[in-house]
Amino acid sequence: MKTCKLKSTALIALMLVVALIGTVTTTPNAQTTINANALAVAEYPEMAKYPEHEMQIGFDNRYDEWWADQKKQRSFYGAGEGLDGFFTKTFAEFLSDSENKNAVYSPLNVYMALAMLAETTEGESRAQILDLLDADNIEALRKQANFIWNANYSDDGAVTSILASSLWLNKDITFKQSTLKLLADKYYASSYSGEMGSAELNSSIKDWMNEQTGGLLKDYISGIELSPETIMALVTTIYFQAKWENEFSERKTVDDIFHTANGDITCKFMNTTETYGNYYWSDTFSATRLSLQNSGNMWFILPDANISIDELLKNEAALSLMCQDTSNINRKSLKVNISLPKFDVSSKMDLTKGLNKLGITNCFSASSADFSPLLETEQPIWLDKVEHGARVVIDEEGVTAAAYTEMVMCGAAMPPEEEVDFVLDRPFIFVITGSDGLPLFAGVVNNPA
Repeated sequence: MKTCKLKSTALIALMLVVALIGTVTTTPNAQTTINANALAVAEYPEMAKYPEHEMQIGFDNRYDEWWADQKKQRSFYGAGEGLDGFFTKTFAEFLSDSENKNAVYSPLNVYMALAMLAETTEGESRAQILDLLDADNIEALRKQANFIWNANYSDDGAVTSILASSLWLNKDITFKQSTLKLLADKYYASSYSGEMGSAELNSSIKDWMNEQTGGLLKDYISGIELSPETIMALVTTIYFQAKWENEFSERKTVDDIFHTANGDITCKFMNTTETYGNYYWSDTFSATRLSLQNSGNMWFILPDANISIDELLKNEAALSLMCQDTSNINRKSLKVNISLPKFDVSSKMDLTKGLNKLGITNCFSASSADFSPLLETEQPIWLDKVEHGARVVIDEEGVTAAAYTEMVMCGAAMPPEEEVDFVLDRPFIFVITGSDGLPLFAGVVNNPA
């Protein structure tokens, strides 16, 4: 059995650029450094800053203000109930068949992107999205998405968790202002218009994405270009930053062996002991989690030596654990000795085929796509591509993650000893959750180097 422990500093996810292609007919201008006309600008909730030093004058008042905002945010917790189906389907679809490469995916960001996409569609195009998101109707989805956004929003100086969204519109086409306003009010999405394919608008989109993700995905973002035929680009991002509850000591970081499918490699392993750690196991895997300050957890799921990552991604118990459902999994509080490789993993994937397999097809067809809630005049428009790029970096201080989208009970296993070593020295799965327990990031580490 193996375990590992991590340290979290910052998580970032830049997600979802959806390009809608069709016949063209557009409006440009500028806001701050953005060379595009701002049609609707989202206003984020204000949040009191976390008072770090108890000896500071006025600490009690500042703490009370901070706690009041925390209680307000926690009133939104639980909004993600019922989404396990979406999460497990997409975990299996987008993380399987990684071909011994690293894979990183942000389920929450893709959820928010698809919810916004549903608002711009109608008929069967919308019905297919609602079905994948397990929503009865657009009103129910709208309320759930708004609650999930607020449950995962934090900008208090202790934890940063911000989901940002934007629409980039062809200036020669007239869009329904009511839809743009709804997206700004309920999804905190800003809308801009400009000349599609122009260097100015392409630069503005990249600048916006880099700003929202702290520049962590610069290499992926640099290749984003919209053509003159693009009608709309929908971009969503998520930025998350938090510290480990118990930091790793750099003095305990040592060189050790990680067993990849292509041979052994040497990398830096961080080591720590959780005296009363949570240890989970089944007949195919073992797992543990590490807490993040004032936030969620980072989970590590290690398949048994004879089990592949792809097998685990088809395992009901493993998928349930990835959704933080531990009800049917063996669990014990043990002294857990964690050894975890420092890693910087990233991937870029085309979500189009996966979304097609998951039932979203009409949006991608010029003959069946229905984007009537978006445009004032009827004209052909369809979803052309959905790309997703993500990156997760961990070290002694924490974890930094970013992602973009341009869109497990366990059998009768013997209980472990009272002390267990959890060594992540072969391919494993990780999941990073936010304050309300929803999965912000999930990934497969096949090679931490």
